[in-house]
Amino acid sequence: MRTTIALGAGMRCGPADATAQSRDVSSFIAGTAEDSLKSRAQAEPRPFRLNTVGGNGPLPGINLDRPRAIDEADDEARFGRGGV
Repeated sequence: MRTTIALGAGMRCGPADATAQSRDVSSFIAGTAEDSLKSRAQAEPRPFRLNTVGGNGPLPGINLDRPRAIDEADDEARFGRGGV
């Protein structure tokens, strides 16, 4: 499969770089992309922090680790409790 990749003006990668590693340009670019993805996968994820606006966190009784329960409570408040 062929794919065209447009590199920005600041990117310097080409035949000379590939030749220096005794590779063709396609395998050089593929290897560089693979190395970048591997290093990104090995990096530690940044901790997640919930930023709330106009308050001191979620309302009492709201467990943000259970989003389905929040949806169910919203549905019950809006439509009432009961089946179809």
